[in-house]
Amino acid sequence: MPPAATRRAPYKDFLQPALQRRFASTAGLLLTISYAEALTLSNWGHLVWPWFPLGLPGIRTLGIFISILPIIILRIAHSHIGIRTSNSPIETLRYYAISFATVETIITFAISAWLFSQIYLLSTPADANLGWITYYSGDRARLNERALFYTVNLVILGIVQGILHISLDSDRMLLGTVKPRREGEANTQTAGGWEKLGEWIPVLIVRAGMLSISVGLTNYIVLYHFVRSFAWGWALSFFRLFYNLPKSNIPPSQAPWSIWMLGRSMWAGFLLCLLWYIGDIAFRLQLGRPPLKNNQPLSAESKDPNGSLLNGLKSKKPRIAAFAMWELALIARDFDVRRRSIFEDIDRKDGPLWSQIYVTCLNTIKALEQRIDEYGKPPAPPAAQTAAAPPQPPARIVPPPKSDNVWAPAPPQKGLGSSIGKLVRNVATSPGKTPAEAYFPEAKKKALEATEHLLTKEQREALTPEGVNNIARSLSYRVLSIPTVGLLFQQLFPRRLTTVVLGRPYGELSVYTNAAYALSRLAVCSLTEDQYGNVQRDVPAIIRTFTVVIKKLEKFRDELPMHWTDLQKKRECPEVDELLDALKDGLGELIAAFGQYSTDLRLTRADMRLAREAAQKRQVEPQEERSRPDAAKGTAESRPEMEELR
Repeated sequence: MPPAATRRAPYKDFLQPALQRRFASTAGLLLTISYAEALTLSNWGHLVWPWFPLGLPGIRTLGIFISILPIIILRIAHSHIGIRTSNSPIETLRYYAISFATVETIITFAISAWLFSQIYLLSTPADANLGWITYYSGDRARLNERALFYTVNLVILGIVQGILHISLDSDRMLLGTVKPRREGEANTQTAGGWEKLGEWIPVLIVRAGMLSISVGLTNYIVLYHFVRSFAWGWALSFFRLFYNLPKSNIPPSQAPWSIWMLGRSMWAGFLLCLLWYIGDIAFRLQLGRPPLKNNQPLSAESKDPNGSLLNGLKSKKPRIAAFAMWELALIARDFDVRRRSIFEDIDRKDGPLWSQIYVTCLNTIKALEQRIDEYGKPPAPPAAQTAAAPPQPPARIVPPPKSDNVWAPAPPQKGLGSSIGKLVRNVATSPGKTPAEAYFPEAKKKALEATEHLLTKEQREALTPEGVNNIARSLSYRVLSIPTVGLLFQQLFPRRLTTVVLGRPYGELSVYTNAAYALSRLAVCSLTEDQYGNVQRDVPAIIRTFTVVIKKLEKFRDELPMHWTDLQKKRECPEVDELLDALKDGLGELIAAFGQYSTDLRLTRADMRLAREAAQKRQVEPQEERSRPDAAKGTAESRPEMEELR
């Protein structure tokens, strides 16, 4: 009996548990912050009970954590890789404004804020008079508008934060890129995300305070006046189910305005915003960590590590393929034993492991060339459908034709319609000029004479087609020049170039840079580690592909015309520049390693000359380098909140 074949575990079986552990660690951090915020709401009249976790502070902590739990679920459901690619912000707004994900995000943040507001109101002491029901005289219950104001303020804060969450694309996972390590450089890929969280705490405190103060003041001065009647009616309708409240839905004549109430509402909003922001940064830092566990690749736990990694590289899901490509680049740089196993693994069903990795990485890089070639071309026509069976003649549903004499003259018609038709036919067929031909030249002459007498020369020139176009263009430039509104409609050069090169609707830069690095690094290391010589057969194709892609990227970048709405006129694109640097670094390493063997590899002098030209980096002035934004340099290690708004 032949032995049972071992099951090759897919790569997602190792990636998903790693991501779940990171989600769980972030949830644990938020639980700790919830406990710290619960302590700020405790009554410190006793020495032990205000902080004892098994008492009221623990219940309050659970309530605060439950209010943030919908946001955790939302982040798990909406996490994605890649930047949003579009030609202009208004195009992005039109695509995402009415989507289900946007509505779900705003509603989720509003629910989170409402839950937190109720926990906050229940945690305040009785002398603060923030309960929903109050008794003014005797036993007659009244709805307390103070509690309504706090609830409305925090719900509006949740709606604003939901809009900001969508606008800043906070659900994006920031993946890292692997670059050549210099001598003596420390390994930063194994560093966790908690070390960087401390750097963000002061920034998050300032941001939470600014948002809470802005929304609190706006609600206090403007917004609450418009939603007061609506919110009061809904609150009365709900609490009438439990209390004997007045039948009238008219709110009190005077709203409960006070500086004390405004300050407490801002403090409650600050606590909630701080919880949101710390959770957001913790998610980004944790999910952007390298695919490592115990300083080893994630697939190292598999019975067939290389097979599981290959399964991830060939995955149709972008997130799995991106993490697998990141792990492959790390293996090519940092893990010598695992790298050698790639060259020695030759007994696979679909060919040697190197050959399959080579095809996968090369196709990833060729996808850039394909998008450039397809730019500006009309979409391909749909495939021709298979010939269908000839249609059967439909059943006859009308009676057969009559046998009357068809040559008999039609009976004359009488009425207003026939008289008007006869008159028009006589005018049209009568000799001489028609009324239009008789009166139109005279009317045109009179109109021109009136125009010359009533309008000046400048006004007449403005009414010409060229003048109308100039007026429309000047108005368009004035709108585009408005600092905030104009940016929504401008199609900037970096956005258009990134959209073409990386594709729609999302483009993940790290997939291409890691593929270029992994392919070039594995090829260079094969000189000393490939015992079977399988890699050298593919080196010429790698060099030629890198050369062609670099040339096409540079040519397309230099020849792509500026859009007329682009008022900045800057031909700089950090994403494409980083991609070109990765391709040129890889090509330079290949030329340095295999240049002396070019004849044996059947690389002509023209191939090597073109490759050396493509590997040369464009010289940038030091002043331009200093002015280049720092956000363009980084990946997962850069500050995520400083990313360009897309």
